[in-house]
Amino acid sequence: MRKPYLERLQDGVFLFDGAMGTMLYDKGIFVNQCFENTNLTAPETVLEIHSEMAAAGAQALTTNSFGANPIRLANYSLQHKTVEINRKAVELARSVAGEELYVAGSVGPLGKTLAPVGSLTKEAAHEAFATQMRALVEAGVDLLILETFKNLEELLLATRTAREIAPNLPIQSQFSFRPHRKDTSEEDIRWVFSSLESSEADIIGLNCSTGPSYMLDILQNVSDIVSKPLAVMPNAGFPREFEGRQLYMASPDYFSEYALKFLEAGAAIIGGCCGTTPEHIRKMGQSILSLGRAKLGVKLHKTAKERGELAGEGPGSGTYGRGPALIEPVPLAERSKLGQALAEGSWITSVELVPPHGVSLEKVIEKARRLSEKEVGCINIPDGPRASSRISALVTAIEIKRATGVEPMPHLTCRDKNIIGIQSELLGAHAAGIQNLLLLTGDPPKVGNYPDATGVFDIDSVGLLSLAHNLNRGIDLAGKQLPSPTSFVIGAGANPTAPILSKEIDHSFRKAEAGAEFFITQPVFDVALLEFFLEKIKPTGVPVLAGIWPLSSYRNALFLDNEVPGVSIPKDIQERMRQHTEKEAAIQEGILIAREIIEAIRPHIAGVQVSPPFGRLETALQVLEPQASPTDNP
Repeated sequence: MRKPYLERLQDGVFLFDGAMGTMLYDKGIFVNQCFENTNLTAPETVLEIHSEMAAAGAQALTTNSFGANPIRLANYSLQHKTVEINRKAVELARSVAGEELYVAGSVGPLGKTLAPVGSLTKEAAHEAFATQMRALVEAGVDLLILETFKNLEELLLATRTAREIAPNLPIQSQFSFRPHRKDTSEEDIRWVFSSLESSEADIIGLNCSTGPSYMLDILQNVSDIVSKPLAVMPNAGFPREFEGRQLYMASPDYFSEYALKFLEAGAAIIGGCCGTTPEHIRKMGQSILSLGRAKLGVKLHKTAKERGELAGEGPGSGTYGRGPALIEPVPLAERSKLGQALAEGSWITSVELVPPHGVSLEKVIEKARRLSEKEVGCINIPDGPRASSRISALVTAIEIKRATGVEPMPHLTCRDKNIIGIQSELLGAHAAGIQNLLLLTGDPPKVGNYPDATGVFDIDSVGLLSLAHNLNRGIDLAGKQLPSPTSFVIGAGANPTAPILSKEIDHSFRKAEAGAEFFITQPVFDVALLEFFLEKIKPTGVPVLAGIWPLSSYRNALFLDNEVPGVSIPKDIQERMRQHTEKEAAIQEGILIAREIIEAIRPHIAGVQVSPPFGRLETALQVLEPQASPTDNP
């Protein structure tokens, strides 16, 4: 009869089984099928794998339930079978394990990125994990094994959920590091393990993504900071493609040698992941099980009182269960001149310069020099406005700053790059000395000249703000600690004329929570509507720069009102523009209207961002010099 799992670990090293997914593939289950559904469609194949692992000496059998959560199963329209698939997974493993071997309920990542970076809310993630875990626990697993997690925040959330679902069941939480050493620093590794050490997991460890050699390095690196039992389950090396198949080349004998090294490095639990066969498990067992080592004191799960939750500590306070400790951001006033103005409440002026078509930045740089001479505080640089293809906003910003010294504010949108490329763009911007950013979702390709282009939109503006905010606190997309934090001044868009204003107000609060430090509005023409909007978002405490767009003609007013998303021009302003048939007179009327708007809203805003029509710089400069007559030429 088997002892409780944690008690068994006191007796010496413990041998887990090997791969399930790659074994199913080797037995003819195609990769485009749901492997977990084979519990129902091909149970004899799953039983065969469990039997082979048991015969090889494995002391625990892992259920075929890695991706059997409702979110992943929805990819196969099987979410309604979540409970059935998980229960069957336990039944199959238990039928082989009997009363002697242990059954570990496998839980993997959800397959979607958590909010606010991704679209998956923590509440939805918790519910998905809970649904799967509850089915596994009720079916009678001996422990829950949370495996192959590459996002620390998600693993910690899964661990907390597991403890909630099964207060007295052992939890084994395993992280999966990237396969190349250069991608993961020693600090990253130690942050992961120190976070897991502080979590509610009983056993912590690593599995998948890499072979035995790198995993040994990791074990040796964290032995001084971990007191909980350590589990290690490597792949059979890196996969190599041969005739369309992924083959794992590390031999069973090679694994046997490393099993001894794992034992010496302090591993209490040793098993295999992708590519490991029953023969790998047999060879490892022959090497380690007779040695009777690794008798480690198991740190049992703490009670709620011991964790400090009854005293208001524990999850949600400090850095408990949250991964790497967040670095305090550089003070806003020290990041840039714009940041200083925001911190001090100084009046801010910005002018928009659109990157050109073609390859020359000469004219844009000349305009930037002119703005610098006129002491305009910041230059706003759109990122492919109206889904157009122009010179990179970031490159334009870098060249403007290099040539003129004036602070640029490039936009960055979610349209054209996936989340990996976006983070690279952010890190590159900081390395190039660009501190001010306006982060937006971006116009969809269908509104531009390339309607058949594919928009990426891995994340939206809220996710992008959260990503930049975390970089400012020294944490990257994967939850890894950066050598040093970024120091961005992070802005977001706001639309006081949105068709469903309540939704826009709510979105503004979400942006503020995600890290927005200022808002720039869409062009303002309706003063009363702006004032109403500002009053509604006032509790965010985020200063607002009003978008000012001087009209150039009645036709221009009609176009903006009817064809440009986010722009609404009141009828009285349209009528004022209609009165002017002469080009110059219409331009001057547009300047006068812009000045009047600024004068009316100035007490309620932190500054203005002027977008000159058709790139006419003199128009913007006249708008920003209200003491002069509209007919004066600055």
